Amino acid sequence: MKQILLIGLLFIFVVVIACESGTQTINIPLEKKCMQDSDCTAATCCHAKESVNKLYAPDCKSAMCTMSCEAGTLDCGQGKVKCVEKECQVVISG
Repeated sequence: MKQILLIGLLFIFVVVIACESGTQTINIPLEKKCMQDSDCTAATCCHAKESVNKLYAPDCKSAMCTMSCEAGTLDCGQGKVKCVEKECQVVISG
């Protein structure tokens, strides 16, 4: 009887862990999903504070940006685009 109870508790534990690990990526919008840093790019052409998967990158061919270094953006090397826990994010240095 104790073995059955122990096996049942182990099964529940495994199911809970599996469900927890799967929910982390479910809530990530499709345009922000990634597997590695190279999957991501800036979400806007100028003064980007967000990042997206390259498949959803904006077309910046005709964009004209100011040369100012806006705080909390990718401007002037303040941050980098990274894939963090399977989500494209801007990571600000400092």
